[in-house]
Amino acid sequence: MIGLTATECPGQCSRRCSRTQYHKPCMFFCQKCCRKCLCVPPGFYGNKQVCSCYNNWKTKRGGPKCP
Repeated sequence: MIGLTATECPGQCSRRCSRTQYHKPCMFFCQKCCRKCLCVPPGFYGNKQVCSCYNNWKTKRGGPKCP
């Protein structure tokens, strides 16, 4: 979802991370990305093109930062 407020991030990230076996790290990085970008892609995986900030934030090694 685009145009979120920081208070909506935990709920959106809980949805986003609900189907991964790595729930705790997923929630940590998703909320960090959500607070910066104020956007969480729809669905449980993929769809990152909807949130360009979320999609383009990379780790030091160049991998995706946001789940």
